[in-house]
Amino acid sequence: MPFYEYSRMASTPKSTYWLGVREGLPFLLVVGPFALLFGVVATEAGLNVLEALTFSVVVIAGAAQFTALQLLQDQTPVAIAILSALAVNLRMAMYSASLTPHLGRAPVWQRAFAAYFLVDQSYALSIAKFEKERDWTVRQKVAYFFGCVTPVCPMWYVLTVVGALIGNTIPPEYALDFALPITFIAMIAPMLRSLPHLTAAMVAVTVALVCAGLPLNLGLLVAAVAGMIAGAQAELWLARRGVTGEVRT
Repeated sequence: MPFYEYSRMASTPKSTYWLGVREGLPFLLVVGPFALLFGVVATEAGLNVLEALTFSVVVIAGAAQFTALQLLQDQTPVAIAILSALAVNLRMAMYSASLTPHLGRAPVWQRAFAAYFLVDQSYALSIAKFEKERDWTVRQKVAYFFGCVTPVCPMWYVLTVVGALIGNTIPPEYALDFALPITFIAMIAPMLRSLPHLTAAMVAVTVALVCAGLPLNLGLLVAAVAGMIAGAQAELWLARRGVTGEVRT
């Protein structure tokens, strides 16, 4: 069989779907404990198993879920909790914009499901693969995207329920709370490849630490806004000078 024919057959939507499944599997190592921890924390906050599961199914955004839950536990007004969760998830708007050139021509129903399943893991894998495999069709890209979320999102639901069921029976020495920072370090660090990215991250971290004492945990909102402004200004500064700001490694 000619090589080009083999290559074409190896890149069918079915094959790219299973490629996405295989490449999404390693994320279970961090998503699993993260979901388990959320289920535990949710029951400690007073939610029952159904409410914890509903929270995960409706929101499907771990960091935003933890943020909202923590704020509500601290008796923060609901409006502030929602705004803080939205601030944490503002990155999804940027994810969506960068995936539009690749998935924008897919049918509306596929784009709707893709929007729902757009999480850090599916974005990181998909955007890297799409930039590499520029000759893939829209069908192949859609198949790969859904392959990436197949091992991740269902386990997020399942382990949320498991965590809610076992509740306080997990010994504190297991330290499941490691999953949250490790997940974001693993996802965000490889993306800090330009001066605007680094500027936004450093400003957001600095402002979050400085404003940690603000009432109602408003420091998170202030830090998110400051980071976005700093990143945008760095982007404009570089654009005026005609440079990309890519960080060489």
